[in-house]
Amino acid sequence: MMEFDLDLTGRKALVTGGTRGIGRGVVLALARAGADVLTCYRQESEAVASLRRELKETGRDHHVVQADVAHPEAVTALVDRCRTEFGKLDVIVNNAATVSHIPHEKLPLEEWNRTLATNLTAVHLTIQSALPLLSAGSSVISVSSKSIEVGIPLRAHYTATKAALHGLNRSLAREHGSRGIRFNVLSLGMIATEALADLPEERRAQFVEHYTAKTSLGRLGTPADVAGAVLWLASDASRYVSGAIIPVDGGIQ
Repeated sequence: MMEFDLDLTGRKALVTGGTRGIGRGVVLALARAGADVLTCYRQESEAVASLRRELKETGRDHHVVQADVAHPEAVTALVDRCRTEFGKLDVIVNNAATVSHIPHEKLPLEEWNRTLATNLTAVHLTIQSALPLLSAGSSVISVSSKSIEVGIPLRAHYTATKAALHGLNRSLAREHGSRGIRFNVLSLGMIATEALADLPEERRAQFVEHYTAKTSLGRLGTPADVAGAVLWLASDASRYVSGAIIPVDGGIQ
């Protein structure tokens, strides 16, 4: 019987939007599992500087670069940087996303297009550009949301992009399966990140109480919970999993 572990030593990973929240947790987990990681951010911040410091402590070959994936030329440059630094990619985590809360009848076309560009088109372009760097055993993971199953008011544009990821994932899994490249989606429940911590105390408490009650495990998720699923999908332990939509939601109802 073959045994598996989550050691990713020597593997090369690209994580979009990796300096805060879920992305940061994923980047650090991959790095600590032995992977060399390249990630990106939109704007300089203390989060960028602190991530660089934490990654340096692993002693491996990591890169934190500026790239707004809403712009196609930035995606091209990002993948080119992976080619230059790594020569290949074993793991891609499409995590970068934007969300805003706007009534549908007032949703500007500009905001609709910006959301599609960041949450969907960037995923398509990242994968398309990186295909020459992928080979048998490579794993492409896209981050979606359980909200697509119920819909959330004021977020029609966001929900539409996350739902589209599911169709894209299934088609790419079929199209590139013969090359041994796997495509899967993580469908996330309520994950506690800096965005939650930034809410006013009363509103934060109401949010936590509401979603804790709806979740079978009785708590919100953490970036580490998501990172655990990413490590599994990035490893050989999930080598026969492709085209799947995997809930990481604590059993939310």
